[in-house]
Amino acid sequence: MKIYIKNMVCSRCKLVVKSELEKLGLNVLSVELGEADIIDSLDENRKKLIVKQLEKFGFEVIDDKKSRLIEQIKTIIIELVHHNKDGIKTNLSDYISEKLSLDYNYVSNLFSEVEGVTVEKYYILQRIEKVKELLVYDELSLSEIAYQLNYSSVAYLSNQFKKITGFTPTYFKQLREKKRKQIEDL
Repeated sequence: MKIYIKNMVCSRCKLVVKSELEKLGLNVLSVELGEADIIDSLDENRKKLIVKQLEKFGFEVIDDKKSRLIEQIKTIIIELVHHNKDGIKTNLSDYISEKLSLDYNYVSNLFSEVEGVTVEKYYILQRIEKVKELLVYDELSLSEIAYQLNYSSVAYLSNQFKKITGFTPTYFKQLREKKRKQIEDL
């Protein structure tokens, strides 16, 4: 049985969810971003326990189909930007459509309706947060960051960064006290 969980955005999240489900006596097959697969069947009382336990850590169990789809889209984008070193070899719409086996127009319209932002804008926001992260780590040049995140040029990355943040990447790098947003707050 799959349990869909909102706000799972990193490896630590997966560890926390797995640990908490096991503490509840559940047999966990796997935990991926946005979902946990368990062997057990769940009655209403057990579902409530899971919801209550996971809420303590900022997670939300999702029951309805549309919300699960929105979380799947977010998970695909987060994995692509923050966890995939290879990037995509096609455009974003084809990539998401292929991953979900759904028509992109449907996916895009639903996402915009529910989230109030387009899929493309959400993707850009995630990329900019990754750029911020890499700038703060100060291990890569701007050229290397542009290449790693599949920007066509440093100029394009810089323009997009300034448009979203109001700062140039160089100026942002100098603002050490400027806080990054959490992935789930985007």
